[in-house]
Amino acid sequence: MIKKTTDTRDKILKTAEELIYQNGIHAMGMDLLVKTSGVARKSIYRHFANKEDVASAALTERDERWMQWFRTESDKGKTPQERILNMFTVLKSWFESDGFRGCAFINTAGEVGDPEDPVRQIAKMHKQKLLDYALELAEQLNVEHPDDLARQLLILLEGAITMSYVMGDGSAADNAQDIAKLMLERASSRP
Repeated sequence: MIKKTTDTRDKILKTAEELIYQNGIHAMGMDLLVKTSGVARKSIYRHFANKEDVASAALTERDERWMQWFRTESDKGKTPQERILNMFTVLKSWFESDGFRGCAFINTAGEVGDPEDPVRQIAKMHKQKLLDYALELAEQLNVEHPDDLARQLLILLEGAITMSYVMGDGSAADNAQDIAKLMLERASSRP
């Protein structure tokens, strides 16, 4: 019985995540979630109090899965510098994947006005994890100001995502990687 409950919850979250990523939170109504998932409304409400709870849980799971994927792929580089540059290679592969619609966290945060809304808080947490990862790599380089480098890298990552999605710029990740190379050269050449 526990497995069936878990399967139902997973199905709801998987469907909600797909709907949110394709159409946004506001477009993911409970009727569409019921229709698309094949899960009865009553079953959905057994697991979640409301649509906002479903969206928050789906985005939290996406954050965990996306960060694990991103770190695993980026960490295939041997040195901290290679891992930093590899972040942009990983982004490029994501940009070229079927169904790429930009960053789910930027997209959903843009739908919510209140900075204290759970969706905005999840987006902020996601970006903080990305910043923490960049800082971890920057600290391994033994540069003078790793926190500055990490923040600059985050801006490059976010800018590449935005340019790729909004502008349809297929070279955004490559361009950001070129800038990152210059930044790394400059950071490593400082006395």
